[in-house]
Amino acid sequence: MKVDNLQFGRITIDGRSYNEDIVIDSGQIALRDKTASRKKKSVYGHTPLTLQENIPWNCKRLVIGSGQYGSLPVEKDIHRKAAELGVQLLIEPTPQAIQRLNEPDTNFVLHLTC
Repeated sequence: MKVDNLQFGRITIDGRSYNEDIVIDSGQIALRDKTASRKKKSVYGHTPLTLQENIPWNCKRLVIGSGQYGSLPVEKDIHRKAAELGVQLLIEPTPQAIQRLNEPDTNFVLHLTC
């Protein structure tokens, strides 16, 4: 996979552009479904990443791109679940996270704005 462009609110991977957060599971890209997490937006001031979402756990490493400025809230349950499954969890701003796109056995949740 090759990131052709990353800017606030938009990423282009292998020539295809996305204007919403994405999940990459075993090389397959899907839009992040935040519906279940939106009910917690008032708690964080921003829709957090929660266990109620479809997290791509089937990997050795899960990289969460926490946005251009690292502002995506990640609930503590995500940390606990990763430890329980033996998945290395890395949370870093999206510009740094995409540097890992081709690392083996690594899945992603990429937040594209703040």
